[in-house]
Amino acid sequence: MISHLSRNRRDRPTVIFYWGGHECINHRGQAVNRTNSCLHSSDEEMSGQKTKIRKMNIAEKLRNTKETLFSFELLPPLKGDHIEAIYSTIDPLMDFRPSYINVTYHREEVVYKKRSDGLLEERSVRKRPGTVGIVAAIMHKYNIEVVPHLICGGFSKEETENALIDLHFLGVDNILVLRGDPDKSIRMFKADPDGHENAIGLLQQVMELNKGIYLDDDIVNNSETHFSVGVAGYPEKHPEAPNFDSDIRYLKEKVDAGAEYIVTQMFFDNRHYFDFVEKCRSAGINVPIVPGLKPVSVKNHLNILPKTFGVELPETLSKEMEKCADNSAVRQLGVEWTTGQAIELKRAGVPSIHLYTMGKADNIREIVNKVF
Repeated sequence: MISHLSRNRRDRPTVIFYWGGHECINHRGQAVNRTNSCLHSSDEEMSGQKTKIRKMNIAEKLRNTKETLFSFELLPPLKGDHIEAIYSTIDPLMDFRPSYINVTYHREEVVYKKRSDGLLEERSVRKRPGTVGIVAAIMHKYNIEVVPHLICGGFSKEETENALIDLHFLGVDNILVLRGDPDKSIRMFKADPDGHENAIGLLQQVMELNKGIYLDDDIVNNSETHFSVGVAGYPEKHPEAPNFDSDIRYLKEKVDAGAEYIVTQMFFDNRHYFDFVEKCRSAGINVPIVPGLKPVSVKNHLNILPKTFGVELPETLSKEMEKCADNSAVRQLGVEWTTGQAIELKRAGVPSIHLYTMGKADNIREIVNKVF
């Protein structure tokens, strides 16, 4: 097993606390007093009256779990593929009782098709459609919480509101709000006309709908939604952020606007996660922070991952990848490295470990089997 750098020795207590005044905040975002008793109330502590038991949302699960949970992310299949491609990824992982499954959303891309006269014609194509349908299918087939992503790029505010209504009618209570990637043909993010420029604007629209405030002022029956919202965090700074402090400040604004938990971008050195959590707690961000992990699986990840996601591959990992004879060897190396990361994070008491599958389950199953 390849060793990992960490700011904590493995023989230390399993939960790391960040003290502030008379309370501390752990990775789950729980307020804990000096005797380690959690400062939250439950239905059973309320006045003895019988109340309707409400299903816990994802944020509540993360705050209240006594053990590290497991979740994973799926990509919708490419247009033309069957939904069985999704099921073949999920089935091998259900033995480990994941707490929830994320499904990504993808904007349209501009592509250029050659016409019969030799000229190029610009077209907009959504290569991975079907997020809402996939969410409904997974919920129906597996009876599990599903968290769809909601993005700014490629959607007007009206289209966003309609998507939220669809999800609400399906019984979806949890969403992950993201700005989303820029159009690949432009490389710089550009919002749609009457769309959101950033995740905060999108988050605020969700919060408004939770209050029954719709875009159309003439709506009479202002039914409220009940979305619990997560947002993204970047342990190595968002690639477009000018500095780490501004990135943390912007993240704090999202939490203040209503975000209830954070899921991180992938990282390959756990020190980045621990430092990120500490920065967040120091800035007054006290919601659960879920580490996101992705195992390397092909040799060109050496260049693609740093370039695309702005993440660092530690020298130890990159050297081992260079030694690999083929992608099969890289894939096994990725399993070993991510397993080591996950074991250390679990010992540190993180609320959940979120794994990015990229539509493949074999390596993820091997990791989860060793960790959970």
